[in-house]
Amino acid sequence: MTKTKVAVIGSGNIGTDLMIKVMRTSKHLEMGAMVGIDPDSDGLARARRFGFATTHEGVQGLIDLPGFDEIEIVFDATSAKAHQHNAALLEPLGKRMIDLTPAAIGPYVVPAVNIDDHIDAPNVNMVTCGGQATIPIVAAVSRVVPVAYAEIVASIASKSAGPGTRANIDEFTETTSAAIVEVGGAAAGKAIIILNPAEPPLIMRDTVFALVEAPDPATHEDIRGSVEKMVADVAAYVPGYRLKQQVQITELPADQPVGTLVGEGAGRPTHQVSVFLEVEGAAHYLPAYAGNLDIMTSAALQMAERIAASKAGI
Repeated sequence: MTKTKVAVIGSGNIGTDLMIKVMRTSKHLEMGAMVGIDPDSDGLARARRFGFATTHEGVQGLIDLPGFDEIEIVFDATSAKAHQHNAALLEPLGKRMIDLTPAAIGPYVVPAVNIDDHIDAPNVNMVTCGGQATIPIVAAVSRVVPVAYAEIVASIASKSAGPGTRANIDEFTETTSAAIVEVGGAAAGKAIIILNPAEPPLIMRDTVFALVEAPDPATHEDIRGSVEKMVADVAAYVPGYRLKQQVQITELPADQPVGTLVGEGAGRPTHQVSVFLEVEGAAHYLPAYAGNLDIMTSAALQMAERIAASKAGI
């Protein structure tokens, strides 16, 4: 079977991990090129040792490579601002783009929730690491009961947040909050990211709070079952993704103000659903504590595999 050739733009931690995942684990993809802007980056050095085409002249250097016409899918692991430039150059040339930045030019994709919804889109956005970890949980709850408000907190090791991640902090909160609503199904959403400087570095932790109307105890069991199934679905492509403890469903006190969260005129939620997650990386290239980066590359790879399989009629 002929594999689909891909290029990776961004020779930093995320791009290099993605390259290694394509090499080691992909069924339908093969590396075509690694693109960076620092000729001395470890990612470009590794790509050269593996025998892949490389360029340190950015996206224009990719376009100028002899094998550019054979590349069908381009992963962008740069920054939100850089992706706007890269997409403007590559999309008119017929390249499918998988965006690992919070630029959100294309539709949001969280594989466990909506991998087939945008299979033909020229540019798909993988939201953020926090979004990939938590939006499936919001979606799992919203499949059982309406979610009036969902709040996610993503805590990652400071050492796992490189320059690109730090440059994207504002876009992280905006893009994740929007995707909580659009993909997760919540009526309103908020995203918070914490860079934890603890030593030794801590594994990625994520917390999801959802406000729902669920006075029936039987519904509580349906919610727990839906969340547990979703965790298994995500763990199928992110093996280090897991619940830290049983899903908690607690009654909201009658005097607890929630109107500022759910909006004026909305019905009052009766319960809070709390889900606590941990994401351990596969350590293909990055340390195991960098689950925030691993879940992004794993989700992007899953999407590219699905595109390639669909093209092949599989």
